[in-house]
Amino acid sequence: MSKWSTRACSLPVTDAQPEAVAAWGRGHWGIENRLHWIRDVVFDEDRHQLSTCNGPETMAALRNLAISLIRLFLGPGVSIASTTRSLSRRPTQAINLLTQPTP
Repeated sequence: MSKWSTRACSLPVTDAQPEAVAAWGRGHWGIENRLHWIRDVVFDEDRHQLSTCNGPETMAALRNLAISLIRLFLGPGVSIASTTRSLSRRPTQAINLLTQPTP
């Protein structure tokens, strides 16, 4: 590991190794695809109208929590969109998922 590995933004272009630059780009897009894209598409976050006090931050935290809980309880490969639609039609199933004892 090079001495520059923790200084991704301040590293001079002439010192950047192509592999490191590619890894930083993949890491950024991995976060974008795993979380932000889901929040934008599934929860339509970009068109949300809430803009009072801490409302936007609170709703973003709740959306992140919902995504994390779905992945935790149902596995990382599950469709967030279809699971959200399914649980919204059956709120008691969502409550059961949250309150059931773990095996």
